[in-house]
Amino acid sequence: MNIKKLAVLLAIIALVVAFFVFDLNQYFSLDAIKAQQTALNAQVVANPLIAGGLFFAAYVLVTALSLPGAALMTLAGGALFGLGWGLLLVSFASSLGATLAMLISRFLLQDWVQKRFGRRLKPLNDGIEREGAFYLFALRLVPAFPFFMINLAMGLTRIKARTFWWVSQLGMLPGTFVYVNAGRELSQLESLGGILSPGLIGAFVLLGLFPLIARKILDYIKARRVYKGWEKPKSFDRNLVVIGAGSGGLVSAYIAAAVKAEVSLIEKHAMGGDCLNTGCVPSKALIRSARLAAEIKRAAALGFTNASATVDFARVMDRVQRVIKDIEPHDSVDRYSELGVDVIQGAARISSPWSVEVEGRTLTTRNIIIAAGGRPIMPPIPGLDAAPAYTSDTLWGLREQPRRLLVLGGGPIGCELAQAFQRLGSQVIQMERGERLLPREDSDASELVSLAMRSEGVDLRLSHQAERFEQNAEGHVVIAKKMDTDELVSIGFDAVLVAVGRQANTKGYGVEDLELKLRDNGTLDTNEFLATRFPNIYAVGDVTGPYQFTHAAAHQAWYAAVNALFGGFKRFKVDYRVLPHVTFTEPEVARVGLSETEAREQDVEVEVTRYGIDDLDRAIADEAAEGYVKVLTVPGKDRILGVTIVGAHSGELIAEYVLAMKHGLGLNKVLGTIHSYPTMSEANKYAAGEWKRAHAPEKLLGWVQRWHRWRLKH
Repeated sequence: MNIKKLAVLLAIIALVVAFFVFDLNQYFSLDAIKAQQTALNAQVVANPLIAGGLFFAAYVLVTALSLPGAALMTLAGGALFGLGWGLLLVSFASSLGATLAMLISRFLLQDWVQKRFGRRLKPLNDGIEREGAFYLFALRLVPAFPFFMINLAMGLTRIKARTFWWVSQLGMLPGTFVYVNAGRELSQLESLGGILSPGLIGAFVLLGLFPLIARKILDYIKARRVYKGWEKPKSFDRNLVVIGAGSGGLVSAYIAAAVKAEVSLIEKHAMGGDCLNTGCVPSKALIRSARLAAEIKRAAALGFTNASATVDFARVMDRVQRVIKDIEPHDSVDRYSELGVDVIQGAARISSPWSVEVEGRTLTTRNIIIAAGGRPIMPPIPGLDAAPAYTSDTLWGLREQPRRLLVLGGGPIGCELAQAFQRLGSQVIQMERGERLLPREDSDASELVSLAMRSEGVDLRLSHQAERFEQNAEGHVVIAKKMDTDELVSIGFDAVLVAVGRQANTKGYGVEDLELKLRDNGTLDTNEFLATRFPNIYAVGDVTGPYQFTHAAAHQAWYAAVNALFGGFKRFKVDYRVLPHVTFTEPEVARVGLSETEAREQDVEVEVTRYGIDDLDRAIADEAAEGYVKVLTVPGKDRILGVTIVGAHSGELIAEYVLAMKHGLGLNKVLGTIHSYPTMSEANKYAAGEWKRAHAPEKLLGWVQRWHRWRLKH
């Protein structure tokens, strides 16, 4: 800290210490003001300018130093100077003091705090960058938390001081009016009978209703600004139109129909979206066939000899399509029509905030939910367009098995399909530019998956980046660079599966015309209620993120549908705190809440408890004795912050911890729950037991031991 900052800090500390040492806070109580009210009123009458100046200076000092008493001084302003002069003095003093507090915070803390806590302050920084003055105005108008906290927090951002001052002046004015008016009424209270005076009752009613009124005013102002230039229909055909019939769209439409709303669901491709047709369902069907192939190879460990089978790849892929067909009725047009949903098959286009065009028709609607999903990313690697390249969308048309399959990407999709194809008989070369697979999971989970892949024959190329694709006399090759040495290597293949991520579908249905904002990663920008910049247009699923899971889209759909249909009464902020996910490799990797890596990156103190599944009876009996259960808890307490499970059936085992975290149940409750023997679910109980053993009351147990010894002799 430089000399100037140190001097300012010491001066502030001295003033704050003096405030409490000299017990100045005694003057900042309602009783003190009431006791001195007559004398103070006399001073105001005798010397109004001096009294007003002293009050103004004191108010500025209190707010600039963030001392307690600003709210009471606001009441006092009304009591001493009346509504007119009191409002004038308090309004300008509060905005000036707030600006000084903001500048002090910026001078002393901005650089250090942004460097250390930039990740946690990102929502605030993003809000300032996105909305600027309007974002601050919203905070001022609706006092969700103390104004002095806003002053200090804004000092950590890059908002201009001039903007901060005038927005604070306007934003705090309605609240200042309510408090000054309440102070004026309190000053007229001369007896207990005055408590029931209409004026005082009205003042307290205003205090209670102000946050609600302010919220409505803010919504009105924002709506006027956002909808400017658009003509709202006088009546509507629908309560809700949903674009996209994947998981998010289907659940949104289902909820709307269940509450008897008029809802249309529009889908231009196949009902069920990616999950049913090209994602979750086909990949898990393929993994099931691949798992049988792996089991046969391990038959000797289970006491079999000469166990063998020949993979008929075309029949495996035909089975995948059969599974899709068997599940298809769950997401069909007929089913949703029977539920009361108007299902329209065609390409939708949003033509205004309240209208959607489809198949030559224009539907007017109060609300719109965009559930347009996403698609695999095809990176701009030279020569890739000339190679036999597939994605998780196009892979399912294969009927001839690639002898050598190159998989680009080490995320969940790449790992699942790489292992499946290796088990079915392809020689898989998996290339990942990072240092490990599954980079969003803990390194120990990644290591177990990597060991399994290599043990099954996958040629794992970590820290390799594809530079270009070529074709020579021997066939197709990829030229890749080793990231650690910059050495170029040539790798031959017969087909390439590109699994480097997914991108949101945001083009072709009106997003550009409505100027809906996109985030840096290409997803639709939505707020905590899943609304876009138009309060009646929502987005769910892969098109907005941040999680690309089917169950995440369904989870978001509840919030979007309820907010769209009932937001005039109450809106709900989407809650991602307890959202599990699973990578269906073998071993499976399942997680909910924080990982150990995330806790470290976010400076969250955690206690880590680990139970090795290799110790579990059922796992040993099933020849599946590998993996672990790792639980993160608040240090010294059993409250669960996150769980990672690696091993057989992890996707099923994680559900118990999801339930526990959702309903606030700690490890003591898990330990006290009876689990059937022998089952894999006992791993959860034993993990809780490990935590309990580490927190055994050793001193108490020592006394108990002495008591037992005494009982042996008496």
